[in-house]
Amino acid sequence: MSPPDGHIADPDAQALLDEAAQAVEAPPSPRALASAYLDYRDWLRGVLALRYGQDVADDLAQDTYLRVHAYEPAAPVRSPQRLLMRIALNLASNRRRKADREIPIAPDDKVLTRLPSPSTQEEAAHLTKMLLALPPKLRDVFVLNHVRGLTYREIAALRGISAKAVEKRMSQAIARCAKLMRP
Repeated sequence: MSPPDGHIADPDAQALLDEAAQAVEAPPSPRALASAYLDYRDWLRGVLALRYGQDVADDLAQDTYLRVHAYEPAAPVRSPQRLLMRIALNLASNRRRKADREIPIAPDDKVLTRLPSPSTQEEAAHLTKMLLALPPKLRDVFVLNHVRGLTYREIAALRGISAKAVEKRMSQAIARCAKLMRP
């Protein structure tokens, strides 16, 4: 029992109480959340893999870490595990919305027949040279998408990589092609 003035007679017990009070009052640090991510990483990947598949789960878990690493909560986080899951589910929802906005074009679609084709041998040679200048991984994804008309998901399944990796390679390939097209 503590004395009526609110102080505890045992100095060690008082020190522990003071330390606990400071821990409650101190704002959580991003390092604490990053540490919590490391504690729950395997659990998070497992739950996400059941729901979205292993490739997507790995991507979501990585993106979750990046979000948590930069996150500075205003109040103490009562359940880091719940916070990690909420961040991952929000990221999955964002991905789904983004994928829903993409409009795949079938190779036999009339839109492709209206696109201008290289009219001269010089333009065809320039296009070939530009494609050959791309690194093999970027060229492979670019050709599968723009020449064969495969979707990012189909390319990902064919090459054994995630759709996010296909998207990244495509953006890199397009950026390099754009550089090569500039005079």
